[in-house]
Amino acid sequence: MCGIVGYIGNRDCTEILLGGLEKLEYRGYDSAGLALVDVDNNIILKKALGKLVNLKEEFKGFKNECHLGIGHTRWATHGRPSVKNAHPHLDCQERFILVHNGIIENYEELKEELINNGHTFQSDTDTEVIVHLVEENFDGDLLEAVKKTINTIDGAYALGIMDIKDPEILIAARHGSPLVVGGNEDEKFIASDTPAILKYTRKIFYMDDREIAVLKRNSIYFYDYEGKKIEKMHRILNWDPLMAEKAGYDHFMLKEIYEQPRAVRETLFSKIKKEKFFFEDLKIDKERLKDLRKINIVACGTSYHASLIGKFIFEKVLRIPVDVDYASEFRYRDPILDKDSVVIVVSQSGETMDTLEALRIAKDKGAYTIAIVNVFGSTMSREADGVIYTIAGPEIGVASTKAFTSQLMTLYSLSVYLGEKLGICFESDNVVRTLKTLSPMIETVIDDVDIYKQIATNYHKATDFLYLGRGINYPVALEGALKLKEISYIHAEGYPAGEMKHGPIALVENEVPSVFVVNKSPLYKKVISNIQEISARDGIIISIATNGDNLIQKYSNKVIYIPEIEEFYSPLLTVIPTQLIAYFIAKKRGADIDKPRNLAKSVTVE
Repeated sequence: MCGIVGYIGNRDCTEILLGGLEKLEYRGYDSAGLALVDVDNNIILKKALGKLVNLKEEFKGFKNECHLGIGHTRWATHGRPSVKNAHPHLDCQERFILVHNGIIENYEELKEELINNGHTFQSDTDTEVIVHLVEENFDGDLLEAVKKTINTIDGAYALGIMDIKDPEILIAARHGSPLVVGGNEDEKFIASDTPAILKYTRKIFYMDDREIAVLKRNSIYFYDYEGKKIEKMHRILNWDPLMAEKAGYDHFMLKEIYEQPRAVRETLFSKIKKEKFFFEDLKIDKERLKDLRKINIVACGTSYHASLIGKFIFEKVLRIPVDVDYASEFRYRDPILDKDSVVIVVSQSGETMDTLEALRIAKDKGAYTIAIVNVFGSTMSREADGVIYTIAGPEIGVASTKAFTSQLMTLYSLSVYLGEKLGICFESDNVVRTLKTLSPMIETVIDDVDIYKQIATNYHKATDFLYLGRGINYPVALEGALKLKEISYIHAEGYPAGEMKHGPIALVENEVPSVFVVNKSPLYKKVISNIQEISARDGIIISIATNGDNLIQKYSNKVIYIPEIEEFYSPLLTVIPTQLIAYFIAKKRGADIDKPRNLAKSVTVE
């Protein structure tokens, strides 16, 4: 889950690389480092513990002109956060220098063998094994040394490698961890994610697993692990680089919360043609669907909560059973799938390791696979049988917000599209009309900022929260609890409200707030009953209710109102207050909202 960036070209690259790392810091911020080769072929290596600002301090007053360099921002796996464990890493001769995102599974045996061969290690990382292997395998040709090395190691990796004695070449390799290559006529880039280089180039090559790239100022060549040259097509990205900036907001998370009306609107309109849903990259026909008896949805984290709502959506529209799995469990439980199965994987990045492996297992078992992703050209989008893009734009904040609502909009759209394919649903024009009303409704929920600030002022010192909902909104309770945990570090439990009496009610006391999703629904009276059970035990009640519901004031300490909408579509509205509650409580507590401790945006390791 680390971030890597590299440059070779004619410009001084120090600020280019530091700026790229800034765009990648959401991937890890335990430490950071930069290795540069100046015009006199001197190596400049600087590392710093903690966030990128500490590395930037190391470069204050730095004057050397450098045209080649690699950088890294770390989320620690092997070896605690420290300067010695920060990347880049060097070999014994200090000739080869390397950055790595991923995990090397057989590093211990390789390290023992290298030590026996006389190598000396400076860090506790698995990464350092790789650069010593390059040194061990080098016989005058860096590409050959890299090829031999990556055929020795097991695990996931994205690599950037330099040879200080040959500053005219930068090598990249990828297996299991994301890596892109970009370029203009006389300069080339590598990065873990496109925002790191989008300011400088929109011409992007997406590396696939088991590929090596050799970059020079004026050329890029791609090879497989056997050394055979590969022809790759580039893509021109149309993302505006400013979309990855804060644009005056205090945090990326707040900016991305405010971007949700646009994100859900653009996601919806990208899937409509003449008031009907269409998915040009889905490539699924009636023949493939005719024997469909069950759908599996697989995801992690916030995407898993969106998928739970997807279960309610698909089962209501399609009347087909839906199983939702954590990807980390799905991939190890030998799921029962065949050629008549449809497996949908949901991921913001399209690179989440467990979800990607679940996709591959589903394909191996003959299932038809659909990827719902936000990143164009991501690994899942390339490997799935069909792909649907959410049009959320870059999401930088670690705590996902607009990706979640864009995923929901996609799941609503897909359910009706499949229903029409199966001949059981012919109401897409009505659904389209309803979904079009949601974007302005989201705006009204976001704009009531004062209520969220009041809640934060009153309850930011709480040590526990409960989040409760029923039916299609109980996953919203799970998501609300996750958001609060992620960025404020307050312990929070999300539960179906009907399960409250089976354990969570033991947490209730007069300093424990309970956030209830109690919008207008057939289960409204049931939720009111649950609220009364909390109130009877002196619990604090924060309610997310429907406009015009005056009764709820009687039972609540605070009420957040959402516009009236059919319950089926309500999660797109009810989730917004949970995001803003988490945001303003975290802000009141002084937490680092965009970079919460121990977390990273894209989980590309197991």
